[in-house]
Amino acid sequence: MTTGIITDAQNTWCPGCGNFAIEHALKDVILRLEAEGTPREKMVLVSGIGCHAKMADYLNINSFYSLHGRSVSFATGICMANPDLKVICCVGDGDAYAEGIAHLLFAAKRNVNMTVLVHNNRVYGLTKGQFTPTSPGEYHSKSNPYASNDLAFNPPELLLSAGCSFVARGYSRRGKELKELIYDGISHSGFSFIDILQICASYMDKTEEYDEQVYVPVSHNPEDFDAACRLVREYRYNDSGKIALGILFQEKRGTFHVGTPYLQQKYEDKQSFVMRFIDGRR
Repeated sequence: MTTGIITDAQNTWCPGCGNFAIEHALKDVILRLEAEGTPREKMVLVSGIGCHAKMADYLNINSFYSLHGRSVSFATGICMANPDLKVICCVGDGDAYAEGIAHLLFAAKRNVNMTVLVHNNRVYGLTKGQFTPTSPGEYHSKSNPYASNDLAFNPPELLLSAGCSFVARGYSRRGKELKELIYDGISHSGFSFIDILQICASYMDKTEEYDEQVYVPVSHNPEDFDAACRLVREYRYNDSGKIALGILFQEKRGTFHVGTPYLQQKYEDKQSFVMRFIDGRR
């Protein structure tokens, strides 16, 4: 029987997996939002396919398992159907940066009002360690057994180029900072993207490297786009360079569901209908 916010589903993540930290950070944020007046039924969690997707099993919140790489598309539909919901999308680097990359970039471009948490362990952990778009070039697995010049994606740079209105990076071993990032992302009006570096305890344990490389800039202005571009280029997901954490870029602009006169009218019509329905029942 499920009680509280953590369900009674058997947890099958590997011991030491970074997903545990992300789960508890998200749990604390949900409880904080509830305490501030946002009921849990106004929040929806959409997940992809991969180890990260089990978040939908382990958190007692309205949730939707989508197809591989299609989480952001399903989440966009939810946002369009009910713009008053807080939509949280948990995805993996394998499903969001590979098959789902177009959906991710276009949702950011349109500024759909959702928060996307990328569990970036830089490997396909669920299917035994295959190469992903953010895997280091020297990493070899059954899917790429030979030497390769394949370059890793720099996700924050990609999202900045797509016009994302909130770009951030967190680290699963910096839990307090991660909780604040997730809270700020959900509070942001528009598309919030948080690339969360985490270890895969079985296939990509980069604890030592990340602990040495991560830092929080003390004088960065998130409203400065050019400064954000310089900051994200310090680390190109090739295991060299400093890794800046925190909100890298943030700006205010209209969200997708009210971005056109047609959509604005549809939204107002729906709100009017809901209020007439409520008044009729009184």
